[in-house]
Amino acid sequence: MSTTNPPKALLTDVFGTVVDWRKTVTDYLTLRASEALNSPASSIPSAVRTAAADISWPTVAQIWRTSYYNFTRTYDPAEAQRDPSKFKTVDQHHVEALHKILVDHSLEGLWTDTEIEKIALIWHFLDPWPDSSAGLGKLNAKFETATLSNGNTALLQDLASHGKLPYKHILSGEDFGAYKPHPSVYLGAAKKLGVKPEECALIAAHLGDLKAAKGCGYQTIYIEREREEGWSTEDTKKAKEEGWVDLWIGVSEGGFLEVARRFGLE
Repeated sequence: MSTTNPPKALLTDVFGTVVDWRKTVTDYLTLRASEALNSPASSIPSAVRTAAADISWPTVAQIWRTSYYNFTRTYDPAEAQRDPSKFKTVDQHHVEALHKILVDHSLEGLWTDTEIEKIALIWHFLDPWPDSSAGLGKLNAKFETATLSNGNTALLQDLASHGKLPYKHILSGEDFGAYKPHPSVYLGAAKKLGVKPEECALIAAHLGDLKAAKGCGYQTIYIEREREEGWSTEDTKKAKEEGWVDLWIGVSEGGFLEVARRFGLE
């Protein structure tokens, strides 16, 4: 990547890259559990109360997030691409996964089914990292900006509205009946924007996502975020040395604001 001959489109991963899912989800689960346990009208069984008193809500948030990762990476798009009505959205997964987590941790009965569906919508209202909104605003002066997330379209629209994220385009794996890292998502997004894959750059806080995009011809921009990288320290170091990440923004360098600065957008 050359900052004097930049890509035409910047597409971004969202969970972890643009928004801080960990804090938002942990705080919300903690709040909703406290409300349920302290409600005068509550009829929660004593065994569930005991389990809830011992549970680590940050751990539950991480398990929920990991379930999303596993779901999107094992999802077979073949059936949905034949029949789009068969596509399973991330919203559907989040509800099913939360049910399973509660059962697995002896918390079944803490919330009603209706409450679980409402709680699962927290993924629509994740708070952005401090640099995300302003940085995207600066990048809009020079680039076509778009989400490229496995989150479904309605979820991404809510995140953009909630976080005042000024994307020009909202693109989702839902548009292509598949999930990253399936090539159809990266290639479909470039086609939808009317540009070649090599004219796109993916911005992400996950090297696996970037490597898949690179394999489809994309340029790559890595923004390090606290506790986001799933690769080992050794593999991360190797990726940096190999140089297939075109622009590397360190964890304390300013995220999207630093990306804009490197492209001359102060």
